[in-house]
Amino acid sequence: MNRVYNLHATLIKTGQHNNPLSLRTFFLRCAELPSADTASYAAAVLLRFPIPDPTPYNTVIRHLALHSPTLATTLFSHMHRTGVPVDHFTFPLILRHSLPRLKPHHLHPLILKLGFASNIFVQNALINAYGSSGSLNLAVHLFDEMPQRDLASWSTLIVCFTNNGYPAEALSLFQQMQLGDPQVPESTDGVMMLSVISAVSSLGALELGIWVHAYIRRAGLGLTVPLGTALINMYSRCGSIDRSVKVFEEMPHRNVVTWTSLITGLAVHGRSREALRAFRDMREAGLRPDGAAYTAALVACSHGGLVEDGWRVFESMRSEYGVYPMLEHYGCMVDLLGRAGMLLEAFKFVEDMPIKPNSVIWRTLLGACVNHNDLVLAEKAKERVNELDPHHDGDYVLLSNAYGGVGNWGGKAGVRNSMRENRIVKEPGLSVVHIDQVVHEFVSGDNSHPQWEEIMKFLVSVVDTIKLGGYAPNTSSVLHDIQEEEKEHSLGYHSEKLAVAFVLLYHRDRKAIRVIKNLRICYDCHSFMKHVSGIFDKDIIIRDRNRFHHFSKGSCSCGDFW
Repeated sequence: MNRVYNLHATLIKTGQHNNPLSLRTFFLRCAELPSADTASYAAAVLLRFPIPDPTPYNTVIRHLALHSPTLATTLFSHMHRTGVPVDHFTFPLILRHSLPRLKPHHLHPLILKLGFASNIFVQNALINAYGSSGSLNLAVHLFDEMPQRDLASWSTLIVCFTNNGYPAEALSLFQQMQLGDPQVPESTDGVMMLSVISAVSSLGALELGIWVHAYIRRAGLGLTVPLGTALINMYSRCGSIDRSVKVFEEMPHRNVVTWTSLITGLAVHGRSREALRAFRDMREAGLRPDGAAYTAALVACSHGGLVEDGWRVFESMRSEYGVYPMLEHYGCMVDLLGRAGMLLEAFKFVEDMPIKPNSVIWRTLLGACVNHNDLVLAEKAKERVNELDPHHDGDYVLLSNAYGGVGNWGGKAGVRNSMRENRIVKEPGLSVVHIDQVVHEFVSGDNSHPQWEEIMKFLVSVVDTIKLGGYAPNTSSVLHDIQEEEKEHSLGYHSEKLAVAFVLLYHRDRKAIRVIKNLRICYDCHSFMKHVSGIFDKDIIIRDRNRFHHFSKGSCSCGDFW
């Protein structure tokens, strides 16, 4: 900072402090010494001695946007009021940093007025700004109206679709870019591919993921740390953890995020021992695990029932690396103890936590109590959840199932009545399968699918077949005041069964059936999938809300521990 003061003092002493050329040199020198103080001082000089050159303003605004966005806004407004011309760098700079009071719908009229509406750099920046602020329809309209597009135009809108939760539209746009648009660029970039990979991950579409990975290879993009890490996540979320491991092994360089992605993937796919081995290998490689890496390791212990290993990992956080546990780490420990049936220990752990437990932790404990049929503790946990989040439908369903599991039909009916009184509606089960890049959706209890009758008829025959192999429907969660046959029929409406029956009926040549489900798989469907995988010789991969279940030859990767 002293160098900046001295330089400015020299300009004043020599009478050059009003000379635009000398001031331009001064501001560029300030840019070589970037800091919050330097940028603020340069802005103060510009406000006092404006010069008709946009370059110093752009340079100072760029640094101010990171340290003092309000001052950056003031400088831009001063620039406009004093007649300093803007160039094609100014508006992209302002739009990219989302400065206070300078939102896209405020700047767009000024851009039109000053004649920059046809500048491709400004257009791309506007698309990004509208998409980032939630006005995706305006971003799409601008893109469609562009007379000329470059790679950044496509990349920007693809990123906007992905970030706004429209993965299918992002992939459709990417494919449009590849397949016949006359303005398709011949190259691609890493930023766009990261968004494309993220979109595939959200959809869980393995076929698309394999195609995207092949495209990255053809495009000559190196397996950088960001790209490799994204591919590891993508393959894991698409149900192919072996491909994740292969990408990891091919990467020339890895960081903690890369290792964490691998550990998480192995954990949710039921390969807990491998996940812990990867966690150990990461540390032996000299990398320091952060909070996210510890969360991944604890999830591995939880899903594998590795209580002693979980305690060792948890206690090593502070003792070995000085990492203080956060709420999510305590939550993992509650999940670990709860899954293992150590309910009293889990309750004591929650009560002794130095951080106030939130509804998620109490809900985790509630789920564990239900899974182990401990109604007394389940009711206590439900009371704590009610104090923090009284309108979550899943809590009522859990407690209702707990009552049904022990035959307490009065308690079950009471919970259902409470749901009706509080107007709480259970989220319907939704399962999705991707076949040849076509999405097929199935909703529990919904008969709107065009092949509904054929699917249900076939599903009945599947159930009859696997009953001969030992399958017995688990009807404990169904209302008690209907006949057993009706209970079994009710279970048949579960969305994942419909999805599997659809693939078996219309795509029986497929060795693997991949289903994405929005809720946790129930015990009956879990048993159903095991029997189908054995009798029909199919690999069934279910991605539910919590983890992956790989059913093969009559068993599941979770070891019936989920």
